[in-house]
Amino acid sequence: MLTQTTPTRFAGLDGLRAIAVTLVVVYHLFPGSPLLGGFVGVDVFFVISGFLITSLLLRPSRLGRLGSPRRLVDFWRRRARRLLPALAVVVTVCATVAWLLGGDLLVGMGRQVLGAATFSYNWLAVADGTDYFAATAPELFRNFWSLAVEEQFYVVWPLLLPLVLLIPGRWTRVALMLVAAGLSAWWMARLVAGGEVTRAYFGTDAHAFGILIGIALAFAVANMPDRAWMRSRATQVASLLAGVVGIAAIVVAACIPETPDAATFPGTLLLATFGSVLAVFAGVWPGSWFGRGMDVAPLKWVGDRSYGIYLWHWPVLVLVLVGTQGFGPEAGVPVWAGVLALAISVGAAAVSYRFVEMPFRRYGFRHALRALGRRIAGGPVSRFAGITALSVAAVAIGGTAAAVVNAPHTTTAVAAINRGAEALDDTKTPSPTPSPEPTADAITIPEGSEITAVGDSVMLASAPSLLKEFPGIAVDAEVSRSIWAGPEILDGLKANGQLRENIVVGLGTNGPVDWETLEEMSQIAGADRNLILVNAHAPRDWIPGVNADLESFADSHRHVWVADWSGAITSHEDLLAGDGIHPGEAGGDVFAASVESALENIEKDRIRAEKDFARAPTGRAPHVPFPE
Repeated sequence: MLTQTTPTRFAGLDGLRAIAVTLVVVYHLFPGSPLLGGFVGVDVFFVISGFLITSLLLRPSRLGRLGSPRRLVDFWRRRARRLLPALAVVVTVCATVAWLLGGDLLVGMGRQVLGAATFSYNWLAVADGTDYFAATAPELFRNFWSLAVEEQFYVVWPLLLPLVLLIPGRWTRVALMLVAAGLSAWWMARLVAGGEVTRAYFGTDAHAFGILIGIALAFAVANMPDRAWMRSRATQVASLLAGVVGIAAIVVAACIPETPDAATFPGTLLLATFGSVLAVFAGVWPGSWFGRGMDVAPLKWVGDRSYGIYLWHWPVLVLVLVGTQGFGPEAGVPVWAGVLALAISVGAAAVSYRFVEMPFRRYGFRHALRALGRRIAGGPVSRFAGITALSVAAVAIGGTAAAVVNAPHTTTAVAAINRGAEALDDTKTPSPTPSPEPTADAITIPEGSEITAVGDSVMLASAPSLLKEFPGIAVDAEVSRSIWAGPEILDGLKANGQLRENIVVGLGTNGPVDWETLEEMSQIAGADRNLILVNAHAPRDWIPGVNADLESFADSHRHVWVADWSGAITSHEDLLAGDGIHPGEAGGDVFAASVESALENIEKDRIRAEKDFARAPTGRAPHVPFPE
């Protein structure tokens, strides 16, 4: 017997959604887990969306032919019912909490709310220069970029599909979609090769291959025949194995650490995409064992609420971290914070699903609002519930407006860095002020004209204080520098005759230090110069190791000292910017004071060495347990 299958519901998709949202949530909330590439869960969602939406559009409808205005309006209305109510709740509630917390959390709030409301979050983020993979200030609705890609697909694809269907032949359409997917993946690789990783990842054009491959699958299985052999034991076992291989491919992709090249973008993403295709195909196979297995109650429960869980998890994590420790996820996510954010997110998603999403999906906007009106006009309990709901909505909307209006233009860290850059640009080296003649035991601090400072953004933010404390100091500091930049910079200054007697290096903030690199800088400085290594202070897990390495290196080298910036600022963290790293104006004074203290120690060591030399028999220098 031969029949045509037009199921009202596709088996296995809820379970696959549950797996996808789990990967993304674990990736964000528990960064120490093995799922170092859990962001591929987004690509699983893309395949599901491309397949499901195309399959729904291909079904016959009493509302007219595909592409008719009536059917288009009905499709878009259903998508709006499905997506907008929960999205509005998340945005208004989280933006209001962010307004109450204030600070750097509000930066860019207007752009974020606009992007969520207009389905353009990904492109507005690209235009603003957002770096998805960088550890920068927290962005409350960063995860909404993928929703924007899907929503753009929902708007455009129903208009294009009738044109694609004019192409004769099922497999011709499948081939067309696969070619388009290949071009999208190629474009992502090209962008990544040019260093535009976030542009490649956020861009609808570069990241459309998952959706396009899902569309190709929908064309391939449209009106799939249901024959007896398709339900045979051997065929069911084969489809089950295909589904298991697909899930395995997704999990393997989620365990591969990201790299800023084509191996990940699109390499790993394509692995997850093809795994998703196998899983979807195995699930929709007639009588699929795999589909029934993926529809078990726990997976189905999570899959039904996966949209809400995805919406809530990232904003909740940011709010939990900022509210408890003052920093966002860029400073690391303690396990307790991930567990708390997970519990809140799942709970909020469950409440939203029951009281927001389902009423609007079943009854639409007008009927849902009328039901609220009936509650307000009902008995005391019903009236209280209705008025409470309206009050919460009013507060959330007002809080969102306040968050947008009161959002600062830039973070406190960026403001501190910009202030330092401006100070360096405006610097005119003054004539050094003559110092009084020192007495025999006096501690003489070198003048600015005797100091070269090389550093990262922390030193750049401290530049105004360094210039004030050491007039004439030469400061060479830039954002995102690491220790490996040091030797090249020092070597260039030395070659140009610009390397002064005292060299201050502050390059420990952006990653671990390398002993060989430190040794190379010490050799460049030579025995006739003093090398001062500024230790680091930041809420990053590599900082203790950096500071231990710097201290150990200084202890084993005669002409190397440590400026204890970390120790000096630890009891004054209120003087740092909102990221807990960059000093404000007063914090810059502490940075300069730590450098001054190191210079004092150099002078004290010099005076002590001279006294020891004078007391040594026959004027011989005492043994110095340091290599030159």
